[in-house]
Amino acid sequence: MREPTFLILTALAAGPRHGYGIIQEVTVLSEQRVTLLPGTLYTALDRLTAQGLVEPDREEVVDGRLRRYYRLTPDGVTALRTETARLRQLATAAETRLRARRPRTV
Repeated sequence: MREPTFLILTALAAGPRHGYGIIQEVTVLSEQRVTLLPGTLYTALDRLTAQGLVEPDREEVVDGRLRRYYRLTPDGVTALRTETARLRQLATAAETRLRARRPRTV
């Protein structure tokens, strides 16, 4: 799973969000390393919807503009949990190898 996809799913794990809310949350989660453009986000949301990982939650009009909210599906929750476990396993393997590289003091 690519990092932007992981971050989008993570942003939605706390509950439904609209597009701009997802963009803001991804920026916060990534400590400003990842900034999604609207076109990139909506292309990703269309793909995630087609994969059954995300679905529209509701729509509302704010200041004359339509806001569509998205939420994780049960399959989206499973995919996020699976990817989180995979990343944790990789991080643990890297930490183990880095610890082995530390100079030993006598």
